[in-house]
Amino acid sequence: CGRRFTTYETVESVPLVVIKKDGSRQAFNRNKMLSGLVKACEKRPVALSQLEDACSEIEAQLSNSLEREIQSAQIGELVMEHLKKARLAYVRFASVSRQFKDIGTFMEELSKLIANQ
Repeated sequence: CGRRFTTYETVESVPLVVIKKDGSRQAFNRNKMLSGLVKACEKRPVALSQLEDACSEIEAQLSNSLEREIQSAQIGELVMEHLKKARLAYVRFASVSRQFKDIGTFMEELSKLIANQ
């Protein structure tokens, strides 16, 4: 035909779907995870770049898994693993994510954190 054509290759990504506690499903939103981390680390000496790095690591971990649907609780556990370095931020995030019903379950979590120092 005498014309020049260019093709581009792109990786086809399948969107990750988060299954919420109430059973509803929504697309994974990195910004939502980052805002939760920022709230947990509010007034703590944690740089935003550290939180963005944690989000990138978690997102990569989720993308590399074979699952396309993941429970929000599993994402919460991954976030808490990254927050254990910033102890108070970990407790703040865990209290929201795990929805402690009473002071006993909250104290159990604190005891685990203290024991792992």
